[in-house]
Amino acid sequence: MSETRSTPPARQSLRAFLEQLQAQQQLHHVAEEVATDYEMSAWLAHLSAGKAVQFDAIKDHAVRAVGNILNSRERIAAGLSLTPDAMQSKIMAAINNGLKPVDVGHGPCQEVIVEQPDLAREIPAPRFFADETGAYITAGVIIARDSVTGRGNASYARIKLLGGNRGMLGIAPNHHLAVMARAAQARGEKLDIAVAIGNHPALLIAAALYLRLGDDELECAGALLGEPLQTVPCRGIPLAVPAHCEIVLEGTLDLEQQHEEVLVSEYHGMYEPYGSGPVAQFHCLTRRHDALLQVIQPGYYPEHTLIGGVAIAAGLAQVLRAAAVPVREVAVGHGGCGRLSAVVSLHAHRPGEARKVMFALWGNVNLIKHVTVVDADIDPWNSSEVEWAVATRMRADRDLLVVPGARTDRSEPIKHDSVIAKMGMDATRKDSDRPDWRRAVPPEELMQQVRSRLAAQS
Repeated sequence: MSETRSTPPARQSLRAFLEQLQAQQQLHHVAEEVATDYEMSAWLAHLSAGKAVQFDAIKDHAVRAVGNILNSRERIAAGLSLTPDAMQSKIMAAINNGLKPVDVGHGPCQEVIVEQPDLAREIPAPRFFADETGAYITAGVIIARDSVTGRGNASYARIKLLGGNRGMLGIAPNHHLAVMARAAQARGEKLDIAVAIGNHPALLIAAALYLRLGDDELECAGALLGEPLQTVPCRGIPLAVPAHCEIVLEGTLDLEQQHEEVLVSEYHGMYEPYGSGPVAQFHCLTRRHDALLQVIQPGYYPEHTLIGGVAIAAGLAQVLRAAAVPVREVAVGHGGCGRLSAVVSLHAHRPGEARKVMFALWGNVNLIKHVTVVDADIDPWNSSEVEWAVATRMRADRDLLVVPGARTDRSEPIKHDSVIAKMGMDATRKDSDRPDWRRAVPPEELMQQVRSRLAAQS
């Protein structure tokens, strides 16, 4: 093990955002020693919708941990230095206008170097739930690059610790990382991967985007940052990683080695028996000298659902805009597990537009099974407003569409033979229903006066 001096927190680090949360009294410190077996998980579960949580003392570990960082749309927007209303358009712009990373030579993520690491000893990875069979790294952004095409990928997959320097990656067959690993296997190669843990919110959101194979999420992260992502070369493999992250694992993914995972928790809150997954060997670990392990509480908890949901929603809005749909905003919220339900608000639109929206979303993301279309006066992220629109604007005999036998993915909780029925609800106004859709509210000038008085009193 070797060590170098630390550098101060930088704008592109997770620490810069944690300092902001600390100043706003939005960071809860757990000072007493906690255990990795279920106790960290219990803290994160109890505080899942509140402050971020930092564990300052973890039994048998020198590394600290932090979680619940991005557990609301407001928190995600703050992490991107945006308002919630501006966030979706910013993410959409980043998809089309990425900035290539810049190599800065060295960074704090390589202050400490551990060769052939014992992962369980070096990383306080939690055991989360009783029926899972091991401890998991849950917030690792996995970086890979195809050695022939040069196409890059940054994405999430949970890593189950298997002992020593080995870990199983929970990747679905259609995951771009799996596609790249199969291409490497066909060439007789193993796929080099680097796992960056403890990242700036811009990278955490970018890594959750559903991009085309070959589109590089690191470039999207740079666009969200407003400047190129600063990277450093890995020590033993031809990959670059975020210079200001907390921990990096360097290794190779081998599809020939498989581990039977048994049960693993999913975003819908239940367990899934996915079978076996490929094994990676990590020959090197680098980290800051005072590293923080970032933990995303898996299962049906808001940080897990919303990191995915916010990114998926922006991607779907981009798809609709490309199809000339007058979309205001798309929501894929916590109530729909951040994967299964979408709400789309539209500006003035023509008859049939709502069904065009439904088929476009189903065709783009297999997991989306419920689509509700509302007018632009409805905030799609506000479940009460959406429910009101359904209650007052939808006629079930006319506006409900059910499509049986549609394709879905392996994580759908009630699939049969990889298919599920999908449902669309058109909860938009129709002139034929009533001539007057005006809301009964007090005069706007008096509403504004009261708003001003309340603001002055706060």
